[in-house]
Amino acid sequence: MNRTRASGRTVGGLRTLSLQAPAVTLLLLWMIVPLGMTVWFSFQRYNLLMPEMTGFAGLENYEYLLTDPALWKAMANTLLLVGWVLVITVVGGTLLAVLFQQEFAGRGIARVLAISPFFVMPTVSALVWKNMMMHPSNGVLAWLSQSLGLPVVDWFSALPLTSIIIIVSWQWLPFALLILLTAMQSLDEDQVEAARMDGAGPLAIFFFITLPHLKRAISVVIMIEMIFLLTIFAEIFVTTSGGPGLATTNLAYLIYIQALLDFDVGMASAGGA
Repeated sequence: MNRTRASGRTVGGLRTLSLQAPAVTLLLLWMIVPLGMTVWFSFQRYNLLMPEMTGFAGLENYEYLLTDPALWKAMANTLLLVGWVLVITVVGGTLLAVLFQQEFAGRGIARVLAISPFFVMPTVSALVWKNMMMHPSNGVLAWLSQSLGLPVVDWFSALPLTSIIIIVSWQWLPFALLILLTAMQSLDEDQVEAARMDGAGPLAIFFFITLPHLKRAISVVIMIEMIFLLTIFAEIFVTTSGGPGLATTNLAYLIYIQALLDFDVGMASAGGA
């Protein structure tokens, strides 16, 4: 009997593996082939503007890249962008999740409106902020500044990286809110009521019950956002084109410059690897 069950489990496991194998193989090829090509080209002299310059370059591309000041500026901008957006979205998403968990009139509509910016394409979002919100002459922020008697700020010239951080945070705050608000739904209300009966105030409940409950959800938000924030491109391309100078150039945009403006495939591959 035990042998029959064991053989049945073995056959079932093999059948499951045979069904999963094509999908897993396709995913591995989907990742390994581009990665392998990137590593290969990073060791080659390959510039589309100079087709005669070919051959094995060794570590030449990496040496040039590591001594290029643009790389370190792009890395600093990338870290600042990712760090500030994570802080804004996680803190803001947590506070909004707590707010939208409360009962108030129009809560359903407010939730939909708060989450809706996440479904706007990055290019469209950047155009809206560039031409409608942050425009120094006709933007909403310029109108508010003039109404309050404050000097108008040319955001993309005076505060370029801050402008990108605001735009990207506006896009990703709804994602954090959605994940954290979903996690809030499973919070044990009996535990909260017991804490209130014991004399715990709103701050104590937030720090000792709500935040520990949201710990895993916050980790998920940080992990997923980091994957996408490291490759932010459209918002920079549409608004500042990496400028002024290198003020908003991140790693993704630097690779774009090397690959599609300088046509230096070898250097761009070294940056991507």
